[in-house]
Amino acid sequence: MNKPLLLSLATATILTSSLNAQSMYERIKSMEIQMQQMQDELTTLRATKNAVTVEKTEPEAVEDEEDMDDEDVTSTTQEDDESDNINDDEDEDENDDTDETSDSTDEEDEEEDDDEESIEDQIAEIQESITDLNKATNGSHIKFNVDYRFTLDNLEYKMAGKNMYGNDTQSNSAFMTNRLWINMNWKASDNLSFTGQLAYNKAFGARVGVSNPTNASYETFDWITNENPYDGIVRVRSVYFLYKNDTFIGADIPWTFSVGRRPSTNGHLVNLRDDDHASSPMGHTINVEFDGMSAKFGMENLTGIDGAYFKLCAGRGLTNASPKFSPDPFESESDYVPNIDLVGLIFVPYDDGQYGIATQYYYAHNLIDAANPYDQTQGFATVGNIHSFTANFTMNGIGDEWSDYLDDTFFFLSGAVSQTDPADRSAEAPAFGGYDPTGMLGSKDSELGYSVWVGLQMPSLMSEDGRWGVEYNTGSQYWRSITYAEDTNVGSKLAARGDAYEIYFTEPLVDEILSLQIRYTYIDYKYSGSNGFFGNTTGNAMEISDTMLVPNGAGGMMNIASGIVDQAQDIRFYLRYRY
Repeated sequence: MNKPLLLSLATATILTSSLNAQSMYERIKSMEIQMQQMQDELTTLRATKNAVTVEKTEPEAVEDEEDMDDEDVTSTTQEDDESDNINDDEDEDENDDTDETSDSTDEEDEEEDDDEESIEDQIAEIQESITDLNKATNGSHIKFNVDYRFTLDNLEYKMAGKNMYGNDTQSNSAFMTNRLWINMNWKASDNLSFTGQLAYNKAFGARVGVSNPTNASYETFDWITNENPYDGIVRVRSVYFLYKNDTFIGADIPWTFSVGRRPSTNGHLVNLRDDDHASSPMGHTINVEFDGMSAKFGMENLTGIDGAYFKLCAGRGLTNASPKFSPDPFESESDYVPNIDLVGLIFVPYDDGQYGIATQYYYAHNLIDAANPYDQTQGFATVGNIHSFTANFTMNGIGDEWSDYLDDTFFFLSGAVSQTDPADRSAEAPAFGGYDPTGMLGSKDSELGYSVWVGLQMPSLMSEDGRWGVEYNTGSQYWRSITYAEDTNVGSKLAARGDAYEIYFTEPLVDEILSLQIRYTYIDYKYSGSNGFFGNTTGNAMEISDTMLVPNGAGGMMNIASGIVDQAQDIRFYLRYRY
């Protein structure tokens, strides 16, 4: 049998093809086609081998049956005298015929053995070629995919008071951005894998520039490095390794361990409107880039409860250290930047795929605000700590096959509380003309805040795979989340101390590769400081009015209403390519 044509051409042609000859996409598609053809040929060869085997074995079975018949006949006729009168010449002729038949059979058997060995060799060679192709495409290399998004936002703010020019609105009718995610994955073994994501995010025709010195120290804050349009530099958004195993210390507990820059943005529930897979944190209270580690333990096998698990998380959100070549490299600079540490627990007591209950608790230590309430360019200072607890209920399909539409409808209800624990900074009062900066969110006492969030996502009425959704959330005066990286250019809606409304439509244009979304977000703030930090300076939760008086540092008062957002809206359109 001739050696298959694909075997002689495929591997050499594909693996040595020039990058200049065709695009990487075309090369990969060509590889996929060639691999499929080789798989088909492999199947054909195996079928041929099986057919040869059957053809070889079936005559042997018939001969056995014929031999058995001959034996039976011989045994019944051996006493017949006529059998002794057989002509010797006829016996010799019969023996000659038998010898010739035997030689012919031996030659056929040898040919069949050669064919079978040839097929086996070809199968082995094709399998080796397929393995080489797998290695060339993704088998032993990091796999990449891209996620590019163009956005066009119409932004508008209504301020609590008028500025010096008599205006109480600020707007940008066409704010355009390019965002690129380059995703990387590599599974080194059944237990160990690597995942990373590079990110680029930039406004059209502009690199970052800060006209207001007050905001300069916040512009490149590490929690939102890749979430805001900056300077066009590609940065690491997440990078970590994941170890997993089916047993833990001999117990039937599937578990994982991971460390690195966490995938802690676009978490549970907030991922729905963002059309992304959910990362592990609950987006109601955590949505920032973060460095840390986590360990997850599945409890379903032990408890018999569907989907039960708990996950421990810990990380550092800010490092108290000097640059390497400063006079005291990596030493503490507690007067400027404190260590911010966070520990948390995610516990899911039940999730059967349709109905789910999930909870999350975290404690954040050494949270910050501007060090000097009268000069926010002087860096950060510790203001205290926060406890936070979240619980949500999800329904992935409403009712029991009431209708196809309701079966594909997703409902959720989430509630969260936050509790402040202010640090005592009264010793700093003399430096601020007697003003005591002690407190968090505008209060020297420990304050409880709450937020409620409800949403519904339904199948599109225009296409089979499209989705549309509505959401509403409300927050109290002292509500505090850590959701700075939420993908809403007017600020985090889930951080709102007030009411937020949202409606969105997501439609595929070309399979799952190209999609569009139209989204409208409206926020009506009742209290200030929703998108500030955690102290009394930028996070002060004052009731919004056209007269908002604060100390001016010189013994008097000043009205800050013109710098406080009363209402905000974001009308967004995007085109998104993922492959």
